[in-house]
Amino acid sequence: VQLQASGGGLVQAGGSLRLSCTSSKRTSSNNGMGWFRQAPGKDREAVAAISWNGDGATIADSVKGRFTISRDRAKNTVYLQMNSLKPEDTAVYQCAAARGAIATMRSDMYRYWGQGTLVTVSS
Repeated sequence: VQLQASGGGLVQAGGSLRLSCTSSKRTSSNNGMGWFRQAPGKDREAVAAISWNGDGATIADSVKGRFTISRDRAKNTVYLQMNSLKPEDTAVYQCAAARGAIATMRSDMYRYWGQGTLVTVSS
């Protein structure tokens, strides 16, 4: 399974971006999906996760109320809508496909990882 993330870029604080993650295989439509991020000098952080059918989702406290995860199984695509962006949201954002069907924030529960897309938020 190959995951292609896109949608990153440079945005001013308070702005919005929508990240997309498209899978190369339909089998990932039966798996939970997640978004993770890693800022320079920091550990990777789980941002959001969604279950195989979209009924379950988890959002990290640090972005709750600002970020939303969704998926379109017909398009094999998962989205991360990011609003009210802050400079501390600056990071490389990666999408990943879980081993199972549930939404999980545990990185060890993910099997496939995308290459990442850079989000830079200027103050």
